[in-house]
Amino acid sequence: MTTFAAFGLEEDGLVLIPGTEYRVRQGALAPFLELSEKAKSAGYELRVESAYRSFDRQLSIWNRKATGKLKLLDANGVPFKELPKDEEVLMRSILLWSALPGGSRHHFGTELDVVDGKSVPEGYEVELTEQECDGMFAPFHKWLSEQIETQNSCGFERVFVSGRGKIQPERWHISHRPSAFELEKLFDPKALRKVYEKADLELKSAILDNFDELMHDYVYPYFVEK
Repeated sequence: MTTFAAFGLEEDGLVLIPGTEYRVRQGALAPFLELSEKAKSAGYELRVESAYRSFDRQLSIWNRKATGKLKLLDANGVPFKELPKDEEVLMRSILLWSALPGGSRHHFGTELDVVDGKSVPEGYEVELTEQECDGMFAPFHKWLSEQIETQNSCGFERVFVSGRGKIQPERWHISHRPSAFELEKLFDPKALRKVYEKADLELKSAILDNFDELMHDYVYPYFVEK
């Protein structure tokens, strides 16, 4: 692997999760399947909503939120009635729930967004919100918390938790820490800045003007020891 693997610009070593369209790093697959079996034994269906995400995919999400083509949520999960006109305010509003391209942990291929498939009503489109975590998925997240707290979660942990960095907590996001640790070591902010300078990136000036602060607040706080 090279530095570009940490930015979602290199895809060697990714494998499909059986029965899905999603990919993860080879080292995270067996632990995930083991966790899935544990969930099944407890009466849950560990359903993947997102896994590996390329730089271009994250760039598309970012640009569409910056231009109002995708819904933008405030810290309480309520959609903005109109986009902030100040570019820096808009940038920070997007960062509440969406990572910078190249700064998303989903680029690692070690991160998954998961829900309990058995609890999803027919025809319902999962949105990955705190309201869902406190509602239909509450029993599942209680179980998952217990597995993590007792070190029975096959190496998976939550990284977006309260009090760590400026990203909102995400109970649905789990990280295979032994695999993620290797990708975190490859992350090179100087190389990422060069990628940004050449990318077709909305709010580029605001991002580059605040680059070091953004790394400090939205990337590095989640590089926790394995």
